Amino acid sequence: MKAAQVQEKGGDFIIVDLDKPKPGKKEVLIKVEACGICHSDALVKEGHYPGLQYPRVPGHEVVGIVEEVGEEVDLWKKGQRVGVGWHGGHCFECDPCRRGDFINCVNAKVSGISYDGGYAEFMTAPQEAVASIPEELSSAEAAPLLCAGITVFNALRNSGIKAGDLVAVQGIGGLGHLAVQYAVKMGMRTVAISHSDNKKDLAKELGAHHFINTQNEDPAKKLQEMGGANLILATAPSGDAITAVVDGLGPNAKLLAVAATGEPIQVSPMQLLLGRKSVSGWASGTAKDSEDTLNFSALTATVPMIEEYPLDKVNEAYDRMINNKARFRVVLKP
Repeated sequence: MKAAQVQEKGGDFIIVDLDKPKPGKKEVLIKVEACGICHSDALVKEGHYPGLQYPRVPGHEVVGIVEEVGEEVDLWKKGQRVGVGWHGGHCFECDPCRRGDFINCVNAKVSGISYDGGYAEFMTAPQEAVASIPEELSSAEAAPLLCAGITVFNALRNSGIKAGDLVAVQGIGGLGHLAVQYAVKMGMRTVAISHSDNKKDLAKELGAHHFINTQNEDPAKKLQEMGGANLILATAPSGDAITAVVDGLGPNAKLLAVAATGEPIQVSPMQLLLGRKSVSGWASGTAKDSEDTLNFSALTATVPMIEEYPLDKVNEAYDRMINNKARFRVVLKP
């Protein structure tokens, strides 16, 4: 099979011929139809993930057809269309797993990091990492929902917000353009926050009720004029931009960070004490959470804006993503 492989830290993607993998007893072999390129794939390319071994085939936004199943797999059958996201399996034995908290498994695997992922014509995955794909979504549309989609959908639905609440989405990019759609379709009064007017029309098309340009006005002050946000979902990876919206929270409200950045957020205890506000984070979800995300997306016609590339154009496609030129998710078609 053909695969796009990173062979060393900081290296380019190289198209190589590999043996088609065989599934283990509890694994599924998937013929890949689409694989999204995520910003987190930089962890593989640049070697920033602890314990990463090379060579490695990245990819954790994978959709394809079940080609073969291991002898102990009962749930999945040949010919089913399935997907694999960031959460690539769990041990079932550690304390979080015994409590059903699989996303916090201390031995959790990550697709495309712990084992080869979807930048290839075929991949294998543990059966517990596999999600069913609804027929209403194309494979290319579904792929980014297995990371960007589940991250914001799962964060929103677990945040404690209620229909009619004021929800602000900081950043209208790969995560944010999906978050706006989900918030609107969950019944929230939705505010899109961006650093320019370039995305104002898009935000309105996605359903946002309000738009704040942070270059022209103080986003925190503007949110307070609206009554204070019940939730601010931080989707753009900028510590300064996230810091700037903290004071836009209303009483008993939460800033929930889903943007993966190492930049610090500056917030004082006094900002949180007055009004019992909080700052928290949310990471992805399990395969069942992926199914919930996909089914809600199909029900509400929520799809990502994507650019498609063939596998042999992987370096060009990755550059579009990492340099923030794509609108908004990039998908490989092996």
